[in-house]
Amino acid sequence: MPFSLTMAGMTDVLRVEPTRPDRDAIATAASCLRGGGLVAFPTETVYGLGAHALDRAAVQRLFTAKGRPANDPVIVHIDSIDRLAPLVAAVPDAAHTLAAQFWPGPLTLVMKRSPQVPDDVTAGLETVAVRVPAHPVAAALLVAAGIPIAAPSANLFSRPSPTQAAHVLEDLHGRIDLILDGGPTLVGIESTVLDLSREQPTILRPGATTIEMLRDVIPDVIMRSGDQPEGAAMPSPGLLPKHYSPRAPLTLYEGEPTTALQRLVSDATDALKRGQLVGIIAAEEDWHTIEAIGPATLQLIEVRYLGSEHDLPAIASRLYTAMRDLDTAGVAQIFARSFSTDEGLGVAIQDRLRRAAAGRVVH
Repeated sequence: MPFSLTMAGMTDVLRVEPTRPDRDAIATAASCLRGGGLVAFPTETVYGLGAHALDRAAVQRLFTAKGRPANDPVIVHIDSIDRLAPLVAAVPDAAHTLAAQFWPGPLTLVMKRSPQVPDDVTAGLETVAVRVPAHPVAAALLVAAGIPIAAPSANLFSRPSPTQAAHVLEDLHGRIDLILDGGPTLVGIESTVLDLSREQPTILRPGATTIEMLRDVIPDVIMRSGDQPEGAAMPSPGLLPKHYSPRAPLTLYEGEPTTALQRLVSDATDALKRGQLVGIIAAEEDWHTIEAIGPATLQLIEVRYLGSEHDLPAIASRLYTAMRDLDTAGVAQIFARSFSTDEGLGVAIQDRLRRAAAGRVVH
């Protein structure tokens, strides 16, 4: 189907079938990337904002569009492990083992970089983060473009990552050239980042590829602890104490679930008494406690039920959308319950909530 870019300062949105993307649309997006343009596209995790990874000017434009600090590296996306060798100094045996099990998919591998990868991509570090996405649109785009694509999440820096094309447009309209709208993403949170450049394989950022899954393949994987100091070059995206944050201040309630939820409801009610519109992020199982607030008060609260507390994939897929919906509703504060299980996907969900709360955590 024919397609052309519009005037400067506008962002085009092209709808594509997520499982069988239109070849002409993909070709247009690929041409834009090869020419130094910026294209947002769906991956299985969140929408990425793509630029030619070996074109310094394109990568710098990407950082400007997002308002992303130069000390925060971006992930390079490729279409298969066969494209990995030119980007890294050497391909570790562990990378082949992990790729055979988890690529394409939500796992990013950090390795020693080759000289051809620009400093702008790596925040000046001697490592580069690479992954092979599983989404058919991302896969088709990478093949058509024939280049490695640097692609952080397609949002303004520190905002919740976009899981729908509308989220991208909300943040980046007029800042980027094109959005491929492939519908909502499935996983809903960013990839796991595993550092293979260290003596012991280390998870820098938890994600949908869990530590338990990785240890089934490489038993000595460990989890990184602590946050990176602000100002220092980040070994991975997503390590700042404040990240993935809605505009409204978010407070996270941790601890024994019943007690934590009761405190959440009490604090939300107090905020209502001060005349504030409030939002609540909760599980389906919480509705009895929340409904007990009473219909007159409840109609002043924006509640987003993410699903059953036992269905962590559903929670993850809806988390960022709930944050953005509550911002759109104009709430002054967001009160979120914890979904931590200290294992599996719960570790990644809790990581995102803690960074969204930026220290506002009630135990």
